[in-house]
Amino acid sequence: MGDRASEPLSPPIFNLNAYSPAEIKEAVEKVGVKKANLPFQASFMLAVVAGGGIGLGALYYTIVASDAGLSFAIARVLGGLAFSLGLALVLVGGAELFTGNNLIVMAWASREVSTWEMLRNWIIVWFGNLVGALGLVCLVFLSHHLDMNGGRVGLSVANTAVAKIQPDVLTLFIKGILCNLLVCMAVWLAYAGRSVTDKIVALVLPVSAFIAAGFEHCVANMYFLPLAWLEARTGSLPADFDASAITLAGIMHNLVPVTLGNIVGGAGLVGAVYWFIYRAAFRGTRRSSGGRLTSGVSMVRGSGPFDADETT
Repeated sequence: MGDRASEPLSPPIFNLNAYSPAEIKEAVEKVGVKKANLPFQASFMLAVVAGGGIGLGALYYTIVASDAGLSFAIARVLGGLAFSLGLALVLVGGAELFTGNNLIVMAWASREVSTWEMLRNWIIVWFGNLVGALGLVCLVFLSHHLDMNGGRVGLSVANTAVAKIQPDVLTLFIKGILCNLLVCMAVWLAYAGRSVTDKIVALVLPVSAFIAAGFEHCVANMYFLPLAWLEARTGSLPADFDASAITLAGIMHNLVPVTLGNIVGGAGLVGAVYWFIYRAAFRGTRRSSGGRLTSGVSMVRGSGPFDADETT
């Protein structure tokens, strides 16, 4: 009989433990390489899907926000929980979301993708998200969904748009940073899950927190702002509603600094920080009991989330 102690252990068939942060880092990098190398058509179409998915989360949020009977805190928290639908559709269904793709910076920092490959992905996905959101805007407007609750749903969209356009550029930039800090943390936590339930539970609190706090997500705004603009241009708002701020210039006033802030929050405060912790800070080696040198973070091939062909 051979020495079984020397045989490599097979990965467990069932494992209910969450993936470790070090395993999540490997997953994010590997998926980042795949994302950066997707063909244009696949990347763009998956981005269209994500833009529509986030728009559906925004639609769900608006229904809650249109209920004037709810207190401020209850409306914000419930609205945030409803909005979580958007990221769940992206992460579980599989799609390309600009804000989540800011984590490709981890693969870039490890020199697994070039600067151009990363920026190319961000540009394609940003515009794909915009197309998906605008497509949903048209469908929602034509469905007369905004007439629900005596027109309060449409009024809620317009009020939300005005509140997003009014702040100055610096405020919008900072709100964009804080938003994608939470969104990318939601993506990071979702990678720890081994089931659909795990992933959804992990993402709900960070996503609902950024909505409740009033932070700015560029893809969600691709739904809110054009829909409010369409309302204003078609005379769908009450006559006494001041829609003067809801212009194409006002939309750009929001989207540009929010997009830049989202990049800083996601790529900088999440991607770069975790890369430094698990790539740079733990780059040392340790000696195993058998005398072999192994990396400071050990992995079991075939058992981590990085072995799945995920698009999130």
